Amino acid sequence: MRATLSFRLARSAAFAAVCVLLAVGAHRFAGGGGPTPAALLTGALTVTAGAAVAAGRERSPQAIVGLLIGAQAFLHCLLDVTGSAAASHPTWHGGLSTQIGMLTAHLTAALLTGWWLSRGEEALWSVLRAIGAGAVRCLRAVAVLVRALLALRAADLAGAGRPRRRAVPRSERAPRAAGVLRHAVVRRGPPVLPVL
Repeated sequence: MRATLSFRLARSAAFAAVCVLLAVGAHRFAGGGGPTPAALLTGALTVTAGAAVAAGRERSPQAIVGLLIGAQAFLHCLLDVTGSAAASHPTWHGGLSTQIGMLTAHLTAALLTGWWLSRGEEALWSVLRAIGAGAVRCLRAVAVLVRALLALRAADLAGAGRPRRRAVPRSERAPRAAGVLRHAVVRRGPPVLPVL
């Protein structure tokens, strides 16, 4: 099942929003500086474009986690470069421990969010498959109905040229044979009481 362009863009925008919010949250949690609006816009547009390329069909959980980790690595580097002006923020115990803390925060958040997104992806595609199957069943039923109506119409048109038999009134019909129901027992209605 392939995704339409609007569906791809919606999925990639949601993926980018999750990635950017996750990256900014993990970056700030690990002691990094706040992002600039230009860095946020650049990160969001880049991740959206990359996700739109990959959003053409359903992806496996491993692919989603891999894409999320790649996006987190890109956003971490972007936030690190653009946040160098904000490097005056206090860090944990120096540069190395801050970097390890940030990478650990990004990786942990990416793994948890990747699992969450893969479950959502699986649910979304199963709903879309069910809707598609229901639509196919409805279209088949409509096609059967249209064929039946066309067959009736064709039979009416074919029978229009033949003379129709006139309905015989009941008074002119031949009487029924008298012995047809001779052995039938009628048991309907209330029981007959003997007259005193």
